[in-house]
Amino acid sequence: MLILIGAFIVLASTLGGFMLAKGNPLVLLHASEFVVILGVALGMLIIASPSHVLKEVVHKVKVSLAGKMATKADYVDLLKMLYEIFMVGRRNGLIALEEHVMNPTNSSIFKKYPAFTANPERMEFLINGLKPVIDGKIKPDQLENLMLTELDAKGEEADHPVHVLQLVGDSLPGIGIVAAVLGIINTMAAISDGPEAVGERVAAALTGTLLGIFTAYGFVNPLANRIKFDNQSQHMYLKCILAAVAGFAKGLAPLTAVEVARRSLDSGVQPGAEELEHLLKSMPSPGK
Repeated sequence: MLILIGAFIVLASTLGGFMLAKGNPLVLLHASEFVVILGVALGMLIIASPSHVLKEVVHKVKVSLAGKMATKADYVDLLKMLYEIFMVGRRNGLIALEEHVMNPTNSSIFKKYPAFTANPERMEFLINGLKPVIDGKIKPDQLENLMLTELDAKGEEADHPVHVLQLVGDSLPGIGIVAAVLGIINTMAAISDGPEAVGERVAAALTGTLLGIFTAYGFVNPLANRIKFDNQSQHMYLKCILAAVAGFAKGLAPLTAVEVARRSLDSGVQPGAEELEHLLKSMPSPGK
């Protein structure tokens, strides 16, 4: 929603200022310039991106438009869920976690947190971290490096749409110049049509330059930056899982492992230590 509000402000302030200067917004509507600029930008996007990155660009734009970043309440639920999992492992042995990890869709713990299970990437990251703990195939002090490697790979992959959109955004002013040059060429060919026709074609050519710069700095580059923030939010969420699982694997008590994870969060979404401890201790017996 904030993105749509921002887009409206950009459009309203630009057109409003133009109209206050007694400009007619209809003179900015030249279909040929829109076809050149938006068509070349789309072509660049396709040339620069493998098919899976194109799909990810569409997905990331949809996510950004929805504006659903993890909130403080989401992190509280995450920490409560991790605490439940760790308590089951501490009280009943790590083998007791196998039924939850191997079949998470039927897990009595995971079913309590539908917002978490609805995100496949987060669920997969947690399961991949818990499996080696249960199997005993890796030493506890090696697990953190393993999860960090996976986290870094996910972070690099998530930034591919950002890089592509930044490429398009940085290129749009140049594309606008191309559209303007094409308009000037068209103008030169129409000099014999008289001053009025020439003026109309020059205006169209200048609109091409305007559209390229306006689209780049008003929409595409800000959208790329918003996706980057969304990626950082997801990275922090996964990093919170990593801190908790790695701490538990090293032998930390469930409450301490969750506290380590809590401290990895930004202040804007971080629950207070006393608040979280009270919530965890007031929970029903985990795993039941």
